[in-house]
Amino acid sequence: MSSTIAFIGLGHMGGPMAANLVGAGHRVTGYDLVPELLATAAESGVRAAASAKEAVTDADVVVTMLPAGRHVLSLYRDGGLLAAAGPGTLFVDCSTIDVADARAAHEAVTAAGHRALDAPVSGGVVGAEAATLTFMAGGDAADFARAEPLLLAMGKKAVHCGSAGAGQAAKICNNMILGISMVAVSEAFVLGESLGLTHQALYDVASTASGQCWSLTTNCPVPGPVPGSPANRDYAPGFAAPLMAKDLGLAANAARAGGVDAELGIRAARLFAEFAEGEGAGQDFSGIIRAIRQRSTPSTPSTLSTPQNGSTA
Repeated sequence: MSSTIAFIGLGHMGGPMAANLVGAGHRVTGYDLVPELLATAAESGVRAAASAKEAVTDADVVVTMLPAGRHVLSLYRDGGLLAAAGPGTLFVDCSTIDVADARAAHEAVTAAGHRALDAPVSGGVVGAEAATLTFMAGGDAADFARAEPLLLAMGKKAVHCGSAGAGQAAKICNNMILGISMVAVSEAFVLGESLGLTHQALYDVASTASGQCWSLTTNCPVPGPVPGSPANRDYAPGFAAPLMAKDLGLAANAARAGGVDAELGIRAARLFAEFAEGEGAGQDFSGIIRAIRQRSTPSTPSTLSTPQNGSTA
């Protein structure tokens, strides 16, 4: 079934997502504050609106992809989206925001006579372009069922995680795992360097052993073993370090508020916050390996002898 969709926020993620909805046969009207992004989206078949309010006027579904919860709430309320939309419009927020902000957005949407779903994504720019994103959604089951075909036009999987805010909860938990694992993989490669291991040797072992994880086999933090990883492009994002710092900050705040002993998650949040505020501001989050190297004490790598006849001696 074809839908009339308003898409607000056409950046590195939102632009390709809107284009994929057009490709799936939906009528998409978009808006972004940056004229260049709006023009790029128009080249993909997205109809350009003069304002966000204009974009939502005739929409069945409104998709937002914005930087933070304050932007979502401001646009819904002060920006007039809730007032401009027709009765019963489904608002699907794909931004990554605080769980409390997601629940506040749900309340504002439903109080205005509409329906709401928080549906943040995982998969980065590559996933947005290739329509292989994973969506984690929070809201009523009926609203998820209505949105699911649209989500699957932009991704490969959509999971209904529970009631309002559950999608955001799943997202920050997932990205806490991702941030911690990237630090662990990066530390392991720096340790391997100090012990005389080649990157390829460590990768060949860990990628088929108990150290296997997404941070290693898809987003490997060293150049060479995984040709598509940002490490081969001087850590051009990808998933930018400031975005990882933001997500880990949300997870750390939630852990503190809930009294959860999330020592590694909170430590990873601090590491990425420091990295993102410095040289990592324009880098992929896997560039954290550079910060780990810089903090490490330089030493001459030990020489590892090559085992003979398969012996490990």
